[in-house]
Amino acid sequence: MQRMNETRATEKPLGDLFGDLASEVSELVRKEVALAKLEVGQKAKFVGRNIGYLAVGGAVAYAAVLTIMAGIVLVLGKVMPHWGAALLVGAVVAVVGWLLVTKALSALQETDMKPEQTVETLKEDAAWVKQQIK
Repeated sequence: MQRMNETRATEKPLGDLFGDLASEVSELVRKEVALAKLEVGQKAKFVGRNIGYLAVGGAVAYAAVLTIMAGIVLVLGKVMPHWGAALLVGAVVAVVGWLLVTKALSALQETDMKPEQTVETLKEDAAWVKQQIK
């Protein structure tokens, strides 16, 4: 009987246990938010870089259109050998622009903005909290 009383004396009161649990859950949530910010920031940096490629690709494609138009003007205006050079340069610039735009669009389409690691740890945390409450 005395051993039973000693065991109860060393146990924490229920209020303290819930207070500890609330404190631990609060700390866990803060850490999860920090992890989510970090993960989303990394993905946003990747998306931003590819948007930059997309913008540069668009500018290069625009230059290609201008060059091709200059070639057409030369063909129609003077029918001289210079038109071939203008069309060749325009075609090359168009191919470079197309490659840049295609690469950037492909990379953006493959980007999943969901913070995978954070979602996984939140699931683990939810399971931990449920286990602590039992």
